[in-house]
Amino acid sequence: MSAIATDTTEIALNNSTILIIDDNPTNLGVVVDRLEASGFVVLVARDGESGIKRTKFARPHLVLLDVLMPGTDGFEICRRLKADVTTKDIPVIFMTALSSTEDKVKGFAIGAVDFITKPIHREELLARVTTHLRIQALTQQLQRQNQQLQQQAWELKQAQEAAEVAYRELQRLANLDSLTQIANRRRFDEYLNLEWRRMLREQTPLSLILCDIDYFKHYNDCYGHQAGDDCLRQIAQAIARTLNRPGDLVARYGGEEFAIILSNTPVLGAVQIAELVLAGIAQLKIPHAQSEVSTHVTVSLGISSQIPQANCLPHILITAADRALYHAKKVGRDRYCVYSVSRERTSSYQ
Repeated sequence: MSAIATDTTEIALNNSTILIIDDNPTNLGVVVDRLEASGFVVLVARDGESGIKRTKFARPHLVLLDVLMPGTDGFEICRRLKADVTTKDIPVIFMTALSSTEDKVKGFAIGAVDFITKPIHREELLARVTTHLRIQALTQQLQRQNQQLQQQAWELKQAQEAAEVAYRELQRLANLDSLTQIANRRRFDEYLNLEWRRMLREQTPLSLILCDIDYFKHYNDCYGHQAGDDCLRQIAQAIARTLNRPGDLVARYGGEEFAIILSNTPVLGAVQIAELVLAGIAQLKIPHAQSEVSTHVTVSLGISSQIPQANCLPHILITAADRALYHAKKVGRDRYCVYSVSRERTSSYQ
């Protein structure tokens, strides 16, 4: 507070401009001499109209305004100054011989900050002028600080919004397989655990499909790794196109393996998805001269489905789907197999 008080005192005493609007030369001379002797810059206007013009042009720190003047009186001048956006914040102090409460109430009502009674005493003049200049300086300083705080708040909000966007993008990238642009293994593990707990609460079935590209090593050896990457991308997008529900997830499980999580889906629903996956990949007609089951790229799929139980972990679904996938490869590939967790058996379908 001491630093602020010092700053505003220096402004009030050394740099302030005061405009006096008064038609009385004698009164003007006295007031001008006393203010200039105290270090103020003093401007003068001898009538109301010129006073208004000079106020707009010079923008003084404070206006001393005589009330009783020929033509436009001080009350009207004050009203007009306060009605103008360019001058409304300049403090106006009336100089007047009027002492009635009614006149003072009127002056305060139209925007004056104080009254100085004529004849004017030097000490009173300087005390009132200095007080209101300090108030004005403090008000302006607070306004600047408030504007700075608002600007800082806006910048902070912008920074927070940018950080949130960046965080969401980082989260997306952290959960995305960069090659195939589907979910990665990290997201698969996270989502499987999440949906297992949700299906456990709701006691509805959760299904899993593991998908492996048949003879993919032979494909890479024959066509090269760049073609292999393109094949992985096409397969991933073909699988993704079979899923229509927001809650379903396809992820790259590892290498040439993909996984599909189907929430609230019984085994028959998972079988329908598996059939769509086989049909969708067949439509791609990606040549595979080294495949032992087809002239085009094919996949094998393993399906498992279970209503989660409190005494089981979601890994049971992965183990069951992996067994079904192994069986699909063993009995000829280019097909899906279903492993029944409850019956501990595998059924094969092409």
